Amino acid sequence: MKKYFNTAGICYPEEHYMVNMDSRLQEIAQLIERGEYITLHKARQYGKTTTLHLLTEQLAQKYAIFSISFEGISENTYTVEASFVKRICGLFYNALLYGETDGISKEAQDVCKKMSNTDLKDSDLFSLSNLITKICMEAEKPVVLFIDEVDQASNQKIFLSFLGMLRNKYLKRKRQPTFQSVILASVYDIKNLRLKMRPASEHLYNSPWNIAADFNVDMNFCIKDIAGMLDEYNKDNHIKMDVLSIAKDIFDYTFGYPFLVSRICKIMDEILPKRNFNSVWTHEGVIEAIKELLLEPNTLFDDMIKKLNDFPELKKMLYSMLFQGEKFLYNADSFICNIGLMFGFLKNSEGMIALSNRIFETRLYNLFLSEDLITSKIYKSALLDKNQFIKNKELDMEQILMKFTEAFTEIYSDEDDSFLEENGRRFFLLYLKPIINGIGNYYIEARTRNMRRTDIIIDYLGKQYVCELKIWHGKEYHERGEKQLMDYLDYYHLKKGYMLSFNFNKKKEIGVKRIKIGDKVLVEAVV
Repeated sequence: MKKYFNTAGICYPEEHYMVNMDSRLQEIAQLIERGEYITLHKARQYGKTTTLHLLTEQLAQKYAIFSISFEGISENTYTVEASFVKRICGLFYNALLYGETDGISKEAQDVCKKMSNTDLKDSDLFSLSNLITKICMEAEKPVVLFIDEVDQASNQKIFLSFLGMLRNKYLKRKRQPTFQSVILASVYDIKNLRLKMRPASEHLYNSPWNIAADFNVDMNFCIKDIAGMLDEYNKDNHIKMDVLSIAKDIFDYTFGYPFLVSRICKIMDEILPKRNFNSVWTHEGVIEAIKELLLEPNTLFDDMIKKLNDFPELKKMLYSMLFQGEKFLYNADSFICNIGLMFGFLKNSEGMIALSNRIFETRLYNLFLSEDLITSKIYKSALLDKNQFIKNKELDMEQILMKFTEAFTEIYSDEDDSFLEENGRRFFLLYLKPIINGIGNYYIEARTRNMRRTDIIIDYLGKQYVCELKIWHGKEYHERGEKQLMDYLDYYHLKKGYMLSFNFNKKKEIGVKRIKIGDKVLVEAVV
């Protein structure tokens, strides 16, 4: 039987390749054994559902596990207490009926069945609390509750009351039997529901889930994790690949985001061979899979756009980071910082806010640039000239810089310096986009992205080009930039590099020139 790559968040019925989760599951199992209540809050498609599924399989002998989900529950369920209690009992009873949960007494099962079918108006959270006590008191082993897709209900008043009931039982657990452990899986942190609410309505909600333990299990995949999955695939399919090198390439672009790792592997396994791509499990294959991923619609990217529309302050922050090189200190009390981290778009990198991975970064660049395409004069100029920039399947970067310099000078010569300084890099990316679109890709080297300097790494048909974009700030800074660019050329094993300088001195010399530095050539354009 063919095995498939697991795309995080989806439990395939078929056998599949996936990262070994044993160490992470063991960490969570230890929290359950200690009787902790946990919020497993991670960004979309981070493997939360898969994790709960694996935990259920692994711990079923030791615990009676109710693993339920709020996905697909209608709004009507939350209108009155009786309907909510009936639905919870129904979810419990389904788990019992289909053998997903064992070790529960016959009497408790009968009560659960009755409460799930009844239309009694006096069915309330108190009766649900008594049912939970009966289930846990009479069970053959400790009882655990997993609830997936909690975000579907977390802004409902009745759900908050339900959490309050669980909290009250937790605090009295030494005197009254209750769940050994509860795990709530969500995007939003249930301990801090204000992050889900708009500021004007924050005062309406206070989460009663402050009993939850801190969840510090790292759900990102490291290079070793990815290599382990690839090694299993390699042995099954007898493919000659440099497993560690491919794992590092995938990690470099994804920073171990589970869905992105799995999706890249799935594209390499299933899509690239159908296109007769000859070097699938190579660096070039990874780049080709990433190009495919960046072009496709999927639920993760769709959700990203929705979140940016829901939180325009976050969108503004991301835009200024990407195009203006602005730096933001991590602030645990910042609403926008926390929202960006919670959605997985941002990360805390040594006290500074940074984009979480190159895939998200490039997708965001493409999103922001797409909003300018219809009206952008510089984009239309590149569109007209694009056929002259490809020679023998290679980019003629020197010609690109030359024509960009001409177009930029012609179109924006009347604009003030502050406008050009703020938007220069965006204009160059708009010019580059139609030239490489559909064939090549690019990403920004995060370590050099600031208000003065940005390094763009362009991948085009297996070749890489390094182009530094910088704002002129004196000769000394310029020479330091040249040195840094030479170091990058060494890293990428290249002999030629490119520099685009936005110089606002009145006596500047506009144009393109070649500079020989040691055994390397620097092509510099000045606008």
